[in-house]
Amino acid sequence: MKKDIHPEYKKVKIKCVCGNEIETGSIEENITVEICNKCHPFYTGNQKIMDTEGRVERFKKRYEQK
Repeated sequence: MKKDIHPEYKKVKIKCVCGNEIETGSIEENITVEICNKCHPFYTGNQKIMDTEGRVERFKKRYEQK
């Protein structure tokens, strides 16, 4: 590699708005995210799949093979 052209790579902490901190390596100084694996609904089990109108069934019925 050429000298003096690459950015400085250092350990930083990614901070989520929920308070979780993740340590990683980056060239950025401060990294803040809005959602992480501790507060994302998919990972916490609070995800709700709403199919109140039967859209999946209507799609399958409309495009089923004849």
